[in-house]
Amino acid sequence: MMDEHQAELAALFALDLLEGAEKTAFEASLAENAELRRHVDGLRAAAAEIAHLAPPAEPPAELKARVLTSVSGRPIARPAPAPLPPLIPFGSLIPWAVAACLAIAALWAGRQSLNLRSENEAMRDQQHLAQVDLTLLRTRMEAERLVRQRQYDDAQQQLAEAGRQTHESRAELARLQGEVAQARQELALAVQQAEAAGRQVAALTVKLKQEGDLAQYKIATLASMLGNSPKAIAVAVWNPMEQEGMLKVSQLAMPASDKDYQLWLIDPQYKSPVSAGIFAMDPATGEAHVKFKTDKAIDTIAKFAISLEAKGGMPEPHGPIVMLSQ
Repeated sequence: MMDEHQAELAALFALDLLEGAEKTAFEASLAENAELRRHVDGLRAAAAEIAHLAPPAEPPAELKARVLTSVSGRPIARPAPAPLPPLIPFGSLIPWAVAACLAIAALWAGRQSLNLRSENEAMRDQQHLAQVDLTLLRTRMEAERLVRQRQYDDAQQQLAEAGRQTHESRAELARLQGEVAQARQELALAVQQAEAAGRQVAALTVKLKQEGDLAQYKIATLASMLGNSPKAIAVAVWNPMEQEGMLKVSQLAMPASDKDYQLWLIDPQYKSPVSAGIFAMDPATGEAHVKFKTDKAIDTIAKFAISLEAKGGMPEPHGPIVMLSQ
């Protein structure tokens, strides 16, 4: 790389104006710097072209006479002396003017070269900064793209989760609607069974009226006491004159193979309920129609009760009460 001082020395060296140690140092720099050598060669070529532009000069008249005298060895007539030339002929100034112009041109060219080199370096620096800015911009855009991609993926996951929850909610709603429909059907069936039981009680009441005074009969409805048979219903009728009665049971769960249902009559004159025997449910219809009697005379029936006892029944109730009249 060539600086401004080397450009000035190159212009002087091209015109052979450097001497001594300064010339020696410049020649050493010239041997190591190829760019400096190319610059000096260009300046010398320009100086040669400028020197050829100078007009030709005629030699003085006495020069020819001195040359002829020296050749013949004889004195020759000297012509009348010519008038004295100016102290500094114009022709002799041309080479120095050319050298000065060349030096100025070399200095100007060096200065222009340095300016151009500085501008190039500044442009390279600006280009480098622009590349850095472009790299930062690309990095920032890539980071923003990654953030946007992550946000998009999160939104997709949230949408999928919302879809899954919606599907589950719809399935739960369908299940609840099914349960409601089933409950309505069961309620309608219970109403039908209650209506049928009412009709049976009415028919039985009519029949009993036909047989005698209804006021002498004890008629009671038994309700379920267990959660596994909430729809169970039973009607018991007791004829005190005949000391016998009838029992109709519906929707009572089938007992285990080692168990039996047993009917009890509660008479205040006895400390313990009076057994009216065991009965079985019809597995086909889920109902039982029983005519029963007791071993003891019954004066007044306070309540009817049905318990679940061991197979064959018990003399006194030990199992749980499954149905009881009001």
